[in-house]
Amino acid sequence: MPERRPRADATRNREAVLAAADDLFARCASPDEVTMAAVATAAGVGKATLFRGYGDRAGLLRALWQARLGPLWAEVEQGPPPLGPGTPPRQRVAALLDAMLCFKLDHRHLASALESSGAGSPYGTEQYARAHRLLRAELAGLPGQDSDFTAHALLSAVRADLVVHLAAAPDHDREAARTALAELVAAVLGDPVDRRADLTARTADEARP
Repeated sequence: MPERRPRADATRNREAVLAAADDLFARCASPDEVTMAAVATAAGVGKATLFRGYGDRAGLLRALWQARLGPLWAEVEQGPPPLGPGTPPRQRVAALLDAMLCFKLDHRHLASALESSGAGSPYGTEQYARAHRLLRAELAGLPGQDSDFTAHALLSAVRADLVVHLAAAPDHDREAARTALAELVAAVLGDPVDRRADLTARTADEARP
């Protein structure tokens, strides 16, 4: 059987709902202010339509997050370096975290709402698990790393609650935050193997009588 296409009005409703939710999250003082009723009113649809389409507020958040994050994940899964496959692990991990930081700065209230839906922390969300699996797989190729723990530690630097806190600071500087994150990644992952080997050789030479 041919695949059934969504009805035109259903497609319009979906686009209107996601646009309305996006706008409400962008303008809210707190993500908790954005209710299903507020989204339905802003989108011009009935609450029954909203609940039928997304199940609950968490379902709406996931759909909106996926719609906004989808292009980034497409780059990660199929795109060119430094985000795409085939990039050396250190460079790809740095690029992935930088992309996550920039995305959350641009969508920080949405990110905060989604991460807090995971029983009060991001760790229970599907999006966090996906990012952790990807980082863990990249880190597994580096020597001297506990890939599971290091992936958690690095992801903590781009938690939505931290991003919201930093962005609210009077002296907030987006590029400074990106630079600081890059320096953190470099410090955690250490020098490339050839530089470590060179340092070991020089240390051994200095130790000789």
